[in-house]
Amino acid sequence: MGTTQLESVPEPKYWHLRTVLSEALDSEFEVGEILPNERDLAARFGVARATLRQALEQLELEGRLQRRRGVGTTVAPPRVGVAVGTPDHTWPGAADDAWQPADCRLAAPPAAVADALETDRDEAVHTVRRSRVSHGQPVAAELLYVPPASVPELTAIDAPSGPARARAVLRELQRGDLERQESAVELGSAGADDAKELDRLPGAPVLVVTTRYLAGGRTAALSVATYRADTCRLTFGESGDVQIHHGPQTQAS
Repeated sequence: MGTTQLESVPEPKYWHLRTVLSEALDSEFEVGEILPNERDLAARFGVARATLRQALEQLELEGRLQRRRGVGTTVAPPRVGVAVGTPDHTWPGAADDAWQPADCRLAAPPAAVADALETDRDEAVHTVRRSRVSHGQPVAAELLYVPPASVPELTAIDAPSGPARARAVLRELQRGDLERQESAVELGSAGADDAKELDRLPGAPVLVVTTRYLAGGRTAALSVATYRADTCRLTFGESGDVQIHHGPQTQAS
């Protein structure tokens, strides 16, 4: 068979504008500063407003800009590194854990979670909801599923409602002997609940990190953490750790 020579495709106008705007953000604007309105920006760069909107949307997706109703488009704060994994395997809720417990309820989990936990699909498990904040903005939301068998000493007195109940479940989980943890990462889209918690629109791109905590030869807990794709970049080191980097794009080593 013969080969087909592909013609070079010119760079889209909005992408070139995105590059120019990115350089302007670095040299002309401060963090939190409100950009001029779309009409003035389009006039300055000599482009149609539709092209400008495409470039702004791309920069927002990359975490360079934040667009808020009633405020306008502002320069986003610099990203900071947030570790997802640690060299030493630890249960969720350890002393150096960056997650904040928000709530806990006893309910049957989604079918896929029940299968991973090897519980009956109608069996209720402790579902701990936690959040993660960086520089005052939400960056991740987590649902941690813990079967009652993993926290056998937990009682109703130990586990009142709300954050107190979540902390009690996490405290009891620490009593077990953790063998190892395994994480997987995939691209997804924010559902209604996650979008609300992460201050994004439903359907916004997210990174989903699923972590299995194994003890006694079984999955003792399962974490499904949803990270904002516009603020997070994953890198994998030799140790297998996963880190979130907030900041200008740099080449991974």
